[in-house]
Amino acid sequence: MAPRVLVSDKLSPTAVQIFKDHGVEVDYLPDLGKDKDKLLEVIGQYDGLAIRSATKVTEKLISAAKNLKVIGRAGIGVDNVDIPAASRRGIIVMNTPFGNSITTAEHAVALMFAVARELPEADASTRAGKWEKNRFMGVEITGKTLGVIGCGNIGSIVATRGVGLKMHVIAFDPFLSEGRAEELGVEKVELDELLTRADFISLHTPMTDKTRGIINADAIAKMKDGVRIINCARGGLIVEKDLVAALKSGKVAGAGIDVFEVEPATDNELFHLPNVVCTPHLGASTSEAQENVALQVAEQMSDYLIKGAVSNAINMPSITAEEAPRLKPFVKLAEVLGAFVGQVTEEPIEEVEVLFDGATAAMNTRALLSATLAGLIRPQVADVNMVSAPIMVKERGIIVSEIRRDKSGVFDGYIKLTVKSASMTRSIAGTCFSDGKPRFIQIKGINLDAEVGQHMLYTTNNDTPGMIGLLGTICGNNKVNIANFALGRDAPGGNAIAMLYLDERIPDNVLEELRVNKAIVSAKPLEFNIA
Repeated sequence: MAPRVLVSDKLSPTAVQIFKDHGVEVDYLPDLGKDKDKLLEVIGQYDGLAIRSATKVTEKLISAAKNLKVIGRAGIGVDNVDIPAASRRGIIVMNTPFGNSITTAEHAVALMFAVARELPEADASTRAGKWEKNRFMGVEITGKTLGVIGCGNIGSIVATRGVGLKMHVIAFDPFLSEGRAEELGVEKVELDELLTRADFISLHTPMTDKTRGIINADAIAKMKDGVRIINCARGGLIVEKDLVAALKSGKVAGAGIDVFEVEPATDNELFHLPNVVCTPHLGASTSEAQENVALQVAEQMSDYLIKGAVSNAINMPSITAEEAPRLKPFVKLAEVLGAFVGQVTEEPIEEVEVLFDGATAAMNTRALLSATLAGLIRPQVADVNMVSAPIMVKERGIIVSEIRRDKSGVFDGYIKLTVKSASMTRSIAGTCFSDGKPRFIQIKGINLDAEVGQHMLYTTNNDTPGMIGLLGTICGNNKVNIANFALGRDAPGGNAIAMLYLDERIPDNVLEELRVNKAIVSAKPLEFNIA
């Protein structure tokens, strides 16, 4: 029986035909995504669901999707898909991460021009017959400083366009290396320096816990008077009420906003300000981009449903159906190792080395390497997947190397990740036992045996008596329950580490209490997806 796909948002006829050409039955119902009840009623009939942004794939919808195997998003953002719920049900979520990069970058540049020269207001005034030539005194872009926050796929395109416009481009991105910055022709800076120097600021970072509200009152206070801000990334990156206040006071001379905190944005205070250019999330809205992502998602979904091939998956690596059973536990291990380092490393990573020892060296190490890199940069790039991770790492100028070797220790096979920055080298190793669960076996050269939990605390200290009691007392006094404990040291009285398994994420005030204690060298909260 042929697999069935529902297309619940608008896709091009060519994309629909791709499904048919691959032997997939397809129902094209482009307005169904707006009818939640009807969609809920019929979703159980389908193996695949192809969407854009209108369809909201909620946990309730996923629960009703008894036969659903794959969700394909024609575009980058998957904010409208409950990925954890899909993952729990074993449903693959795919996106098309590179189909609309140029289009979005061009829209940001267009908004920058529109804000600089007050084009929408000037257009409205001229159409009204006012001919207010002296009212609209814009600024030149040439020679100005453009600050790009997030210099990945889209941000790097905006940066090179800025260089081409004879702007001085500065960029903040934790994963941007000096070499890649030099290649782009931009100056790599820290965020505070960017805020103080930029005449124009363009946002191109994903929405994560670290980037949410990155442009707020405190950030704006550091900016030049008369700065202009462009956002074609995600609405929540800017605290809108803070931006409104700055626009009204004149601190911010203008803003070009394509994305909003709440969408659809039918009423927003930004709409009523004359120095703001607003567009309805048009970053990816060109005929070329829409066609590209539609064709791409149709090809990807068809290949999976017919051949079992996985590509551009948010929640699963690109592996063949034959490899999956044996490889899956080690893919999770690789993600966890990367996620550990990504969460504890604060300075830009310059080199990554992944060692596959023993049985892991004979596996699909490309998938394992991609999983490692995805875990490594996911704390900064939330929507990274197994296919896009190597590309994103390369764009940031990070050197990646892979080593395979025969069994060299007591474990049948393990993976060791080593990263280098300008001032430090950090390593972690792990393996999977017969239960298929990932385990840490070495951190910083210190051997230990630690399972992986959802909420963990990693501490380093000098090996002195009383550390277990100290950690337990501070957590206990603050009602933080420790489910388990793993310890390691390199020598008596030497360097020691601890991994605490917690019932929930450690509160910030407890973390600060640990960090100010002189006996503790460092304390890092960790979160892992162990589903």
